[in-house]
Formats: sequence, C-alpha cells, structure tokens
Amino acid sequence: MILEKVINQINIQSEYKDLVDTYVEYILNEFKDKIHSIYMCGSIPKGTAQPFKSDADFTIVCANPKDIDYERLSMMKDRLLEEYPFVTKMDTIICSMDDVLSRPNEWGFWVKIICVCIHGEDIGEKVPPIIISPEFILDLNTDTKEEVERVHRSLSNVSDDAMKTRYTKGYSKRLLRALYSLIIEDTGVWEDDMTKMKNAIFNYCEIDSALVEYLYACYLDSRHVPVEEFLRNAEEVYRYFESALNTMAASRNSFG
Repeated sequence: MILEKVINQINIQSEYKDLVDTYVEYILNEFKDKIHSIYMCGSIPKGTAQPFKSDADFTIVCANPKDIDYERLSMMKDRLLEEYPFVTKMDTIICSMDDVLSRPNEWGFWVKIICVCIHGEDIGEKVPPIIISPEFILDLNTDTKEEVERVHRSLSNVSDDAMKTRYTKGYSKRLLRALYSLIIEDTGVWEDDMTKMKNAIFNYCEIDSALVEYLYACYLDSRHVPVEEFLRNAEEVYRYFESALNTMAASRNSFG
C-alpha cells in the first residue's frame, strides 16, 4: 500500500498569509542562494489554524544545513513572533537535499508526505512512492530513541514552568506519533489529527488505553501535570513501543 500525502492542497487562511509571506521573504533575504525550498506542515497550510492556539511549522531544505546560521534564524523567529502575536510558537526544521533523497523513509517521508512546498522546487516529488511496510516503520523510528531520551533529559532538568509545559506537550505528541507508527499498516494512512490518531491507537494497539488517554490529555493541557508522574507514565509507554518495535525487527530479520 502506498502512503498518500497528508495535505493535498494548500489553503492558508487570510490572517496567516502575511505571516507565511514574510517568513519566506526573511529567509530568502537572509540566506539567499543557500535555500533550495521551503515547506510547511500542520494547521496553517491545511487552513484549520486558530489564532493564539496554533503553531507555525516550517522546514527548510538546502544543500548544506551548516550554511544556515541558527542564531540568525532564531532572531528572525523572535521578530516574527512579535509581529504576529497570534502565533503561539514557531519551529523551523532544516535538512539537506541529500537527507531527503537518500533517506526516503525518514526525511523523504517528512517532506513528501507530511509537508507541502510553499517556495522553490518541491524535492518531495523526487522521492519514490513510500510503501507502508515493517521496513518503513523501522526506518521511520530510527531516531525515536535518541529524540525521546533528549526530551526526557530536558524535562527532567528544566525549572521554568512554561518550558515544562512545552516539553510535556511535545513529549506526549512524540510518543503518540510513535505508537501510531506501529499501526500504520492497519490504518493505511498517516494521520496528523491528534484526536483521530489517539482513536486509531485505541482501535489497533494493545497498549493500556489509560496510558494513551493520559498522553492525549497531557498533549491538550499539561500546565498542571506533575513532572515525575508524567515521566513515569511516559517511560511505560516507551517500553511498550520499544518492545513492539524490537519484535517487528526480529520478525523481519527472521523472514529476511
């Protein structure tokens, strides 16, 4: 089964169009010919963004990510958040053209399936069709352990309440995405709506539903969630995920 694109048509609402145009203008003025193409994912290109609730998620594809000065990028982000205060957060992911083309089940998946191109030549069109398979699921989760450990450390050490809330929400989303990846052979689509993702996990995943409900509640509102309690539940979810992934890898190897 071939995985289809999450967003088939760009439908940016009028109140967000100036933000997107200004972001592209800033990036091109600052980094000029170092940029190959720019992408978005999430609610803004889908046309479902809500002021003071929705984030702006961009991806930059370039020949060499080292050409992009992160400090200058961060300064642009802060400037844009001041100009457009109805955007709650702004994230930019940077990857190389080689990342996208040489790692189709990872970066290729991200650009081809999750994102839509808002400037430049869409390199996702050069990525071969992505076949839903155990190999795809394993490749997709190549960096999951490293990402989870990084966020776990950050949440364990942070003292600022706003950052605690942000890390808890992000950690919850990352774990729900990981669980969903285990069942994509059952659903046949990549779902980016978190409510639908949670419901699919309920239907197809054997994990304790109370843990999934807990993660989903933390994703929605983590302001008053005790960190120790959250980390304890998150660790239990990750142990389930890691065991399921290892079982999948062993099964693939036995038939390989």
